[in-house]
Amino acid sequence: MDQRTLDAYLALLGATRADTVADLHERHVRTVPFENLSIHLGEEIGLDEDRLVDKVVNRRRGGFCYELNGAFAALLRALGHDVVLLAARVFNNGSYGPPLAHVALRVGDLLVDVGFGRSGLRPLDLTDRGDQHDEAGVFRLADTPEGDVEVLLDGERQYRLELRPRELEEFRAMCWYQQHYPASPFRRAPMCTLPTPTGRITIAGTKLITTDGDGKREEELDDDALLAAYAKHFGIELDRVPGLT
Repeated sequence: MDQRTLDAYLALLGATRADTVADLHERHVRTVPFENLSIHLGEEIGLDEDRLVDKVVNRRRGGFCYELNGAFAALLRALGHDVVLLAARVFNNGSYGPPLAHVALRVGDLLVDVGFGRSGLRPLDLTDRGDQHDEAGVFRLADTPEGDVEVLLDGERQYRLELRPRELEEFRAMCWYQQHYPASPFRRAPMCTLPTPTGRITIAGTKLITTDGDGKREEELDDDALLAAYAKHFGIELDRVPGLT
């Protein structure tokens, strides 16, 4: 990453070169949405680092785990941090899914993850097995007999993390699978989500979902309202409504 791109990335986050990993993590989670719109717009997702960073910094888009954590890893490395990629299996429907279905980052003793649907605002301490409180909920890490680490949120399993280092290239096949396999959860419907100061704002399919202290509200939107909502709430300017054909 060149210095101009680094400065643009930091400006997008409202951050500086002096910010800590934890501060950068929170700013990223609050600023860059978790979304799968490329899949529903027919845009092929590649794992080239420059493409990932360009999508976030210049195209003002978000992405799913490979994209968000891939771009964030590039940012952290450009700032001089030692970043290790870790693979995980996601817990869903009562069991763990396939290997390499999720990528997270290790920076020192920190578990850094800006690319999960309900990412915590702050990194987790990989050495701590007690409750770790976050605005998203209470996280806990648990060791497995196989040497992996389970990540739990409010007592519910999120994913099982392998601790051996990986390269971004190793996730390429699973990234393709998530985009193209008919049963992939990312192909079910377009979605885009960000935490807010009072809860969370989400577009799922054609619904705008707002969650805050007053509960959960859903609003069905037509095409024009959907495009306006993407722009208003996520800063994403689209020329057509995402949807698989």
